[in-house]
Amino acid sequence: MTLLRICLIGFGEVGQTLCADFIAKGQSRLTVWDVLFGDKQSAPSQGLKNVDIIAAVSAKSAVAKASIIISAVTAAKTINAATDVAKGIKDGAWFLDLNSASPHTKQTTARIINEAGGRYVEAALMAPIAPKRIAAPVLLGGPYAAEFEPVALAHGLSNTRYFSSDYGKASAAKMCRSVMVKGIEALLMESLLAARHYGVLGTVTSSLSDLFPGSEWSTLSHQMISRSLKHGYRRAEEMREVAQTVLEAGIEPDMSRACAKCQDWAAARKAVTTETSLEPMLDAIMKTIDRENENRKY
Repeated sequence: MTLLRICLIGFGEVGQTLCADFIAKGQSRLTVWDVLFGDKQSAPSQGLKNVDIIAAVSAKSAVAKASIIISAVTAAKTINAATDVAKGIKDGAWFLDLNSASPHTKQTTARIINEAGGRYVEAALMAPIAPKRIAAPVLLGGPYAAEFEPVALAHGLSNTRYFSSDYGKASAAKMCRSVMVKGIEALLMESLLAARHYGVLGTVTSSLSDLFPGSEWSTLSHQMISRSLKHGYRRAEEMREVAQTVLEAGIEPDMSRACAKCQDWAAARKAVTTETSLEPMLDAIMKTIDRENENRKY
């Protein structure tokens, strides 16, 4: 198959990873757009320095000639991104929605793209983009999903598979998974900070290794808490979409709402991600808490 022109909407971690991998696989017809390109100090703008590509001047111009459009923005911007793309999408272009959004949000986005003449394909990224990068597992959903699967595979998305002909199923799987994954991150943060305060951290992590054999919990905890610190704001947006997903199932999303709050809290402490092991990282977080508690006294 001749490689089709691809447009990436959103140039954060996912967008930059896909861009680099597409280029490595010989994709020369590639355009990118991010609303933060106007800020030269933003992470998306800085990311442009790592690839030999010129950013588009608008979403409309970015998608004008693209046959495959991949949306990889934050959860809260899912519908806004689709609305911008709809102004310039060409008839029949594929729109792959990788965003971590609720089934309802995906269904709304599908209507926007399909009514503009595009072919909306729901996508659920079922693992972090690293370390598998372009080969990370992706579930496809909607009436165009089966037809798009071989297109995705031909363009290097090698772990992409058809999941459902209905919009919302793939994202429901992703959102329900996130209740667990992001919830564990939040629980580890709370548990191990308290354990460090009381001087029982080693006992707790050893106990976790006994309860859940096969994992080195000190290393795993550092990795999971670091992700919350580094990507907390994005994860908090996702967890608000998760909460909406759970609520639409008729279940009160108490845990998901609390997790969103925890992820926001973690993001405010992003600076401590420079710590490369668990104990110093927890100590650095505790120092931020101590400073906040001290400031409340005055």
